[in-house]
Amino acid sequence: MPKALPLMIQGTSSDAGKSAIATAFCRIFAQAGHKTAPFKSQNMALNSYVTIDGKEIGRAQGVQAEAAGVLATTDMNPILIKPTRDSESQIVVNGEPYGNMKAMAYRSDFYDQGLRIIQESYARLAESYERVVIEGAGSPAEVNLNDRELVNMRVARLTNAPVILVADIERGGVFASLVGTLQLLPPEDRDRVIGVIINRFRGDLTLLQSGLDWFEEYTGKPVLGVVPFIPDLWIDAEDSLILHRYQGQQETARDIDIAVIRYPRISNFTDVDPFFVEPDCRMRFVSRLEELGHPDLIVLPGSKNTLEDLQFLRETGLAEWIRELHREGKAYVVGLCGGYQMLGESIHDPDGVESPLREMAGLGLIPMVTTMEQRKTTVQSRGTASFAGVQLDLVGYEIHMGQSVFAENDAPFIQLENRSDGYCAQERQLIGTYFHGLFHNDDFRTLLLNAIREKKGLPPMTDRPSFVALREQGYDLLADTVRRHVNIGAIEEQMRLYQENEVHAG
Repeated sequence: MPKALPLMIQGTSSDAGKSAIATAFCRIFAQAGHKTAPFKSQNMALNSYVTIDGKEIGRAQGVQAEAAGVLATTDMNPILIKPTRDSESQIVVNGEPYGNMKAMAYRSDFYDQGLRIIQESYARLAESYERVVIEGAGSPAEVNLNDRELVNMRVARLTNAPVILVADIERGGVFASLVGTLQLLPPEDRDRVIGVIINRFRGDLTLLQSGLDWFEEYTGKPVLGVVPFIPDLWIDAEDSLILHRYQGQQETARDIDIAVIRYPRISNFTDVDPFFVEPDCRMRFVSRLEELGHPDLIVLPGSKNTLEDLQFLRETGLAEWIRELHREGKAYVVGLCGGYQMLGESIHDPDGVESPLREMAGLGLIPMVTTMEQRKTTVQSRGTASFAGVQLDLVGYEIHMGQSVFAENDAPFIQLENRSDGYCAQERQLIGTYFHGLFHNDDFRTLLLNAIREKKGLPPMTDRPSFVALREQGYDLLADTVRRHVNIGAIEEQMRLYQENEVHAG
């Protein structure tokens, strides 16, 4: 079986647009008829994705697999690092929890094992696919880390992949970041860079041309393309660094005001993305009491450290104000995963699974007790729920360490094949569930928003957008944009040359 042609996307920094560019190439290669897989050897992210066999990988690789039209597997992201506290993270290996480690211990003790895991995963992909789009992390010029890094140039050398360097022009100093990154690379790694892509450009390209010409002459590296900024691109993000982009609706007046609680260890915040495309919704992230105000809907999203994020709610006064708004019937409250756990009577962590904190009283809105366990639930889920007098089929996914127990659950939310999930008291405007992706279910989202509109004396809206369709359209838009503005032919030629050279060398 022929070995896959690899291509690696690295960046001058985090959030340079590596994930989006890699997603675009996954779609472009798939549209050209090549069986394509994404690959990120090591990913640090709190937004994760559950594979069909119930394993956990970084959300970006799940999204990239969707763009490529293939099922996501753990080989596409064999090592996932999920920060739980400062300098400590949960390490997920081949989709399952390996353990919690301090940063220095991971670097000193896990390196050799990690390198072996990465090699094995990539070898399996290379035998099963025709193209592999590899994504780096951060910057390859982190000189203090490069002797034991597992995600940038070491992976490029391991896979013999040509490298494209991506820089975000929105940050400013784009030529300085590109030139500086190239100059800090060892000569053999600098030679592996086949060119650069400048990302998120706005304005008249002719004003940039003199800089492009200078860069090519100064570095000897071609500018393979300048990709324009794409507004309203609804493709899941994986990193909380992207949260600053979620503030665009802060001052926009809409019929429905939605406040999402942004605690320090927020995870899977893309659960609320569908509200951004709703014409009557104003979406805002809230981390201080004075920001909360009187929203129509309060969402408590997932958390990687539920007890410490619950403590944050108490210390900021947000917990008491959420309770007060609920008692007065002024806001719907929806808790997802860790947010669901916070709505209960109490949370216990006797073995220190997530935190040194051992127990804490919850917000007391749902009659349940949650206990953190070493075993992690990761599963794609499907069930039936009743809301606003309508029976709904819901799909989602679950990622949680705790188990929640009711003395008596008189209002289960979702009925699955052999169990129920969550709590829904519509008359109390209260919902809690372990289902991530709840709001991606268009029918449920429509019913919820129209229930809020009815409460406010507003007529219902029946022609809401399909977020699932918008995301699929987003993959095509991203691929079309990159195809128009990037020299794909030159990149394809370099990919073939690298493989031919490796064959000749062998």
